[in-house]
Amino acid sequence: MESALPVAGFLYWVGAGTVAYVALRISYSLFTAFRVWGVGNEAGVGPGLGEWAVVTGSTDGIGKSYAEELAKRGMKVVLISRSQDKLDQVSSEIKEKFKVETRTIAVDFASEDIYNKIETGLAGLEIGVLVNNVGMAYEYPEHFLDIPDLDNVIKKMININILSVCKMTQLVLPGMIERSKGAILNISSASGSHPVPMMTIYSATKTFVDFFSRCLHEEYRSKGIFVQSVLPYFVATKLAKIRKPTLDTPSSETFVKSAIKTVGLQSRTNGYLIHALMGSVISVLPSWIYFKLAIDMNKSTRARYLKKIKKN
Repeated sequence: MESALPVAGFLYWVGAGTVAYVALRISYSLFTAFRVWGVGNEAGVGPGLGEWAVVTGSTDGIGKSYAEELAKRGMKVVLISRSQDKLDQVSSEIKEKFKVETRTIAVDFASEDIYNKIETGLAGLEIGVLVNNVGMAYEYPEHFLDIPDLDNVIKKMININILSVCKMTQLVLPGMIERSKGAILNISSASGSHPVPMMTIYSATKTFVDFFSRCLHEEYRSKGIFVQSVLPYFVATKLAKIRKPTLDTPSSETFVKSAIKTVGLQSRTNGYLIHALMGSVISVLPSWIYFKLAIDMNKSTRARYLKKIKKN
């Protein structure tokens, strides 16, 4: 009986230590969540980083909303996208609404020979924020070998989703390092957090954006540069083919207002509280359950799309 007492005492302290550790972890998680989603970092992004912000894919959706939010904070904005007509329209709207200077550069990120033109357009600008937003998604979920015009899709998706992030960073980062301040916000996707069957190329390219951002942040944060990987779930945009916002599918304006407050606080973020909760749930699912849910959802989406096309 006496020999059991030290063992019981040891187990007691192990149990007490475990409870204390779990309590501290929960308290820290709650504090962090309140700091990010309750308080945020409202002053983290603005002209203090540099006069100009550069936003790719800036005429629709998340890119346009980032451009507007940055202009609202007093930054001059360089809008980069494919259509000059759309660029002129968004530029005019931002000038009128926020009273800031804008510039436009019309290029197609599916091409590889555009970066000299972009470099010329950015020459001499004090760039404090770069938003690498331009992206290309699938028309509908499909098995890899059955993707229509597969060769072209592979090339375009790599150029738009991967090459653009690398090349735009290459153009803008040296000036930020010279001034020891700046923020690069790379718009990845929740599809880059977990493999998504039937969205294979898209998921893989967004994983690249996430890893690239995380590595870059560690390389250059000591030089005053904050690099953020933004991994949203569905946002009501033209790219996502969702028109009506809901609680879990916010408008691009709602999403960006939330995401931009995480700059300086989270180098890797879902950008939106509900999306962060969704990510937490998915991260603890057994992989076989996750893959079944993902592929069943994409098969259903594919069937609806093909049925709609057939009717038309």
